[in-house]
Amino acid sequence: MAITIYHNNACSNSRGALALIREAGIEPEIIEYLTNPPTREQLVALIKAAGLTARGAMRDKGELYEQLNLADPSLSDDALIDAMMAHPALINRPFVVTEKGVRLCRPPETVKEIL
Repeated sequence: MAITIYHNNACSNSRGALALIREAGIEPEIIEYLTNPPTREQLVALIKAAGLTARGAMRDKGELYEQLNLADPSLSDDALIDAMMAHPALINRPFVVTEKGVRLCRPPETVKEIL
């Protein structure tokens, strides 16, 4: 089974999902999305396939989220996607893609739904 994980090694949820994938005997394609972010089209497709909104896919912790006033409920999905494209650290993680679907694996055990 081919699996891709949009990974940030500094994130415990991302490390946990990666460990669960490997425990299942699969070595995934690892995309370090902070240095190799998805294209806008890829990000929109990941969000849609995971059944999320742009806000649901956005990391809402940290100074950057606050500095950019991203909690403003009047911001459109396009504006939120723009922010994630400009600042990949705002993309929540990890997104995992398998032939069974796409999930934002928070908590990491969510990955088991698509293994």
